[in-house]
Amino acid sequence: MTETFKFHTEVRVRFAETDAQGIAHHATYLVWFEVARVDYLARFDGGYPGLQERGVEALTTEAHARYLGPARFNETIAIGVRCTGLRGARFRFEYHLTRGDDLIADGWTGHACVDARTFVPTRVPAYLAEAITAAERPSSS
Repeated sequence: MTETFKFHTEVRVRFAETDAQGIAHHATYLVWFEVARVDYLARFDGGYPGLQERGVEALTTEAHARYLGPARFNETIAIGVRCTGLRGARFRFEYHLTRGDDLIADGWTGHACVDARTFVPTRVPAYLAEAITAAERPSSS
């Protein structure tokens, strides 16, 4: 499964992210999705701040997480992330979270680009769409 995710980032589970049982709270996974998404976009001409400088916001329109195993305080979690479904103003990020070889969660978030002033939907900027398409293209073996 990891071979389909070309980009990975890591987080360490902080104490404040755990519940009374010492397990990462379910809402924390959405924060980790965001960490991975911002790290992913940072590879492309200015990253998310670069989008904002161009007057574009990328709003989250949907989120889904599936919990398969616990993440505990001080563990290192690897997050695989990829961008799919890039069409017009919309795109989707998919995630998988692993602890070592164990898949502990997966999920996705849906997004739409809008004009930062009017919030009217606008196409994903061409430079970014092209860069993501190239980055996600299957490598020839």
